[in-house]
Amino acid sequence: MAGKLSGRTILVTGASQGIGAEVAKHCAAEGATVILVARRQKRMEKVYDEIVAAGSPEPFAVCFDLLTAEENEFAQLAATIGEATGGRLDGIVHCASCFTALSPLEFQTVGDWVKQYRINTVGPMGLTRAFTPLLKQSDDASVLFVSESHSEKAQAYWGGFGASKAAVNYLALSIADEWERFDNLRANILIPGAVNSPQREKTHPGESKSERREPADIMPAFIYWLGSESKGRNGETVYL
Repeated sequence: MAGKLSGRTILVTGASQGIGAEVAKHCAAEGATVILVARRQKRMEKVYDEIVAAGSPEPFAVCFDLLTAEENEFAQLAATIGEATGGRLDGIVHCASCFTALSPLEFQTVGDWVKQYRINTVGPMGLTRAFTPLLKQSDDASVLFVSESHSEKAQAYWGGFGASKAAVNYLALSIADEWERFDNLRANILIPGAVNSPQREKTHPGESKSERREPADIMPAFIYWLGSESKGRNGETVYL
């Protein structure tokens, strides 16, 4: 299948809904073999079926819980995907995200913070670390970290979510700096802004849908940053 991502294999987390599902479908439409990773099987199966029905390359679908995964689970996932794809991966899009609630710090719990850090920060670290050997086998591997505007400017009530997203920004830029010596590896941060998604409905319940863009509107940017046109661009933070 001809397309801007033809021949590439791209792993997308949070692929069962929202931006993650949209990224998966658009990557597939551009010719990529997509690896869907999410914890909700039925929702993920729906995305899988939509990709197949559209005539795109048949994806892989893996149920995986970033909240509970430890070293062995990350390693096993990488081994399984490596075997299925012939030992190479051309990209990861870290879309999976956890948001509990906007509230004063006195109403936030340690458990809330741990859950958000596990999914928003530790998960991307564990996945990227486990898949780095496969990424190194690609001629041009791109890893995208989907972040949030409150990660760059602290604001009341955003607590654990904002902090965990700030931490993933640091993670992404640290990885990008480590990868400066590799011509075939790059890591960048994308900040979508106001987009109609399940998470946006939770963070901005009073916001009208007419004030937001649709996820499809920002997909050209994801395709660009995953494709050959952006090769060589590393360590950037991009507002979409």
